[in-house]
Amino acid sequence: MRIFRFSSSEDVSRIMSEIGADPYGIKIMLPKASAFLIRLKAVNNVVANILKQEMLALGADAAVARGSLTGSIKKTDILLIGQLAQFNALISKLKIQPFGLQKLAEDLDGSIKKFTQTDFVLALRKGRLDLGQRAKIMGIINLTPDSFSHDGIYQRFNRDYLDLALKKAQALVKDGADLIDLGGQSSRPGAKSVSIKEELRRTEPVVKFLVKKIKVPISVDTNKPEVAKAVLDAGAQIINDISGLRDSRMIKVVARFKAAVVIMHMLGKPVNMQKNIVYESLIDDITGFLRNSIDAAQAGGILPEKIMVDPGLGFGKNPGQNLEIIKHLEEFKPLGKPILIGPSRKSFIAKVLKSDSENRSSGSIAACVMAVERGANIVRVHDVKEVSQALKITESVLKNVNS
Repeated sequence: MRIFRFSSSEDVSRIMSEIGADPYGIKIMLPKASAFLIRLKAVNNVVANILKQEMLALGADAAVARGSLTGSIKKTDILLIGQLAQFNALISKLKIQPFGLQKLAEDLDGSIKKFTQTDFVLALRKGRLDLGQRAKIMGIINLTPDSFSHDGIYQRFNRDYLDLALKKAQALVKDGADLIDLGGQSSRPGAKSVSIKEELRRTEPVVKFLVKKIKVPISVDTNKPEVAKAVLDAGAQIINDISGLRDSRMIKVVARFKAAVVIMHMLGKPVNMQKNIVYESLIDDITGFLRNSIDAAQAGGILPEKIMVDPGLGFGKNPGQNLEIIKHLEEFKPLGKPILIGPSRKSFIAKVLKSDSENRSSGSIAACVMAVERGANIVRVHDVKEVSQALKITESVLKNVNS
């Protein structure tokens, strides 16, 4: 006898095939093997009670506040508990009901489809990046003198500067990097912004040089539209914006160049982001910001298939909140965008390990493994070789593939 706590749809399908179930029957039964918990916030009591009754009628269930049943409160959060097949039936029922339930049906249907999507393909200026087969690795090259990880190759622009960047990029690609992310402005806590001229002096020549020498896409970490314009013109394919497109000019630049973009959440600015960390609800607040930024990006002409999101580990979050983001990373999947995450060598790892700042690699690897297991599509890291090896094992286990 075997008892399964949870399994992927691929695992369930394989087990049914081993039993000898009919292929058509497998297709019908799979939704019954996928269970979800869906929380809705501040639902009025009329809608909440309808949802509870409908879920019970389908053999599922729903948890509401006790006061919503007695009428002592007007609104309640509600937790819907059921199988995918039951949710599909619920959606069909809600589509013909009043009280705003038709709109709720559309939202439920869209969110479930986004949550279960695994076949992301990122459209680049040149070609496409398949994010469905395995998680991709973004290797970091810091073109700064003040990187928190002490790996910047900024050398006051001596004659070896470009060669150092090339050697670093080639080594990262050899070790398993699928993309390279260049940064000319430190975003460590407390970092002050550098001028546009200085950031361009650090990044633009490197982009021009690397695009001729390496085949993987080049991303540039910047929140300055002027810098983004120059590096995209120089051949970069992705803009990694830690400010989450707060500057509407950045949207125009990215759209004009048909570039891909990473929309990251940050509380405040690097100079003050760790001074007043307050959230009403961490995951909800980050999700709301990212959703608004996605809407603004798409309204501004950035194509949906060119957008990635990053919850922003370390950017206005304390150690416990960083761990909470990794633990609940799946909750960002209803945004319907590939998820990028960057735990690499960040201070929360040192605090958890009670280790010095020079010894964060093992913690970074563990964080990447857990993030990928929870749905990350791209991990942004310094230790490319070690993370690449760890993820090969992770994905072999998840997909049950002999490597």
